[in-house]
Parts: sequence; C-alpha cells; structure tokens
Amino acid sequence: MADLTSLLAFRWSPRAFHPTAELAGDEAASLLEAARWAPSAGNVQPWRFALGRRDDETWKRILVSLTVADQHWARHAAALVVGAYTGADPERCGYDLGQSIAHLTVQATALGLHVHQIRGFDRAALAADLDLSPEIRPLVVTAVGRLGDPFVLPEELLRRETALRHRRPVHALLLC
Repeated sequence: MADLTSLLAFRWSPRAFHPTAELAGDEAASLLEAARWAPSAGNVQPWRFALGRRDDETWKRILVSLTVADQHWARHAAALVVGAYTGADPERCGYDLGQSIAHLTVQATALGLHVHQIRGFDRAALAADLDLSPEIRPLVVTAVGRLGDPFVLPEELLRRETALRHRRPVHALLLC
C-alpha cells in the first residue's frame, strides 16, 4: 500500500459509540471549523449544518428522522450533525458539502473521535422538524463520538463492526 497519513489509514465508521462520552465545545467548534475550510467551487460554500448534542432538542429531532435500524446505534453518539446544502445546482453543491464532511471527518480523527455518515433518514420530515427554509436541503447526518463497546450491538452489526476493513484495490478504481 502507498504511504498514507494515519488520519486516513485508521479512520473508520463505527456503530458502537460510547453512550456517556460527551463532545466538548472546543471539539465541536474544531469540527465545524474544519468543515468551513473545505474547498468549494467558486468559494460559494453552500454547506449548512445543524449540530445536536446528545439529548438536546436538535439531537432528538435528528435522531427520530433516522431509520429505526440506525436509531438503535446512533442514539449513543455524542452528537448528530446534519449536513445540508443550499444552491441552484444540487450536484455541485452536494459535491462541495461532501468535501466539508470529509474535512470534518479527518478533523474528528485527529481529535480521537469517530464519525459515521448516515444517508438513510427522512429528509422532508427533518427539514420540517428543524424549520429549515425550502432552499436548505439536508443530505447527510453524521454521528460523532468516542468508541463504545461493540458487544452491545445486535449480532449482525457486531459482525460488521468487528470485521476486517476492505477496500477495492486502486487498479479497480481506475477508468483507464
């Protein structure tokens, strides 16, 4: 394998979060600052975020928008972050939002935190629950926290949580 920074090599998306570990204010600020500095086409910065900390109203509204299967494990995350975009070009804005979430993810890893991105949620209900204006469109929810005990997960998730990570080889990703 080519030389890769440990921030990327050891990053992974757990489902076992510590149920009482908190996200400190400076950690949350650091994550959002990293997202803010992501590259953006034309420097438009179309991303918007809603940060909910465990058991606050925003966190509860985000949690109930997730699928029941994801609620089971995401309820232990210290924070849930909605990543939304605004702009007339959803493809471009979604790409830029992805960049900002990637930056947030790398920063979380640097802080000893873990994130798990979730695409399975009721976008319309969440937008209504958070009273978002129509031009702000939620695209992803990111669970953030410290590692917990994987053995509290249901058997199928435990298997996935403890399995070796696999990635396609680089040659399989190349178009030409």
